[in-house]
Amino acid sequence: MRVSFRKMYTLLSGLWKYTFQKDEYNVLILGLDNAGKTTYLEQTKIKFTKNYQGMNLNKITTTVGLNIGKIDIGHVRLNFWDLGGQEELQSLWDKYFAESHAVIYIVDSSDTERIDESKDAFEKMISNAQLQGVPLLVLANKQDLQECMTVPSVKQVFFETSEKFGGRDCNIMGISALKGEGVREGILWLVESIKNNSVVRPPMQKEIT
Repeated sequence: MRVSFRKMYTLLSGLWKYTFQKDEYNVLILGLDNAGKTTYLEQTKIKFTKNYQGMNLNKITTTVGLNIGKIDIGHVRLNFWDLGGQEELQSLWDKYFAESHAVIYIVDSSDTERIDESKDAFEKMISNAQLQGVPLLVLANKQDLQECMTVPSVKQVFFETSEKFGGRDCNIMGISALKGEGVREGILWLVESIKNNSVVRPPMQKEIT
């Protein structure tokens, strides 16, 4: 059986792509200051990166600017942008929206005094047209603390009306970033949602390194 050069090239090209390229996606990590965003990013790298030791989680300070990180899951690479959550820095969030494939929004479920402030920042963020259709994962952090709000209570605050989400994939989960509880489950959900949304927001492609 003769195989045409074009067909052979297509087969080899597909094999090369499968072997040496990853689909690369950008994920924003947002939320108020002290919500636990950087601790969450460190735990994510620890859980998905072999031999990664990470920084001392008890010595992490408030982010001023941007922290970055990346993990590989199969043939998917996630690039994380952890942005500062202070009020004066929230105006910078939308500079990253157009290039984002997903958003993780972290809520300090133990800080009931700032829950309305967090909700306001959240609603301003999801109403931006540049994030239309982008998968959204809300994480109720600090579930290990006795005084924290339950996940259903946080959901009632942030998901009180479904119209504003515009048909995007949404989920809310409880985690303890400090202890690493719930981190893996959230990332695996996010990967599937990003892949399912790849027609709307195609991945970047990069050779495996």
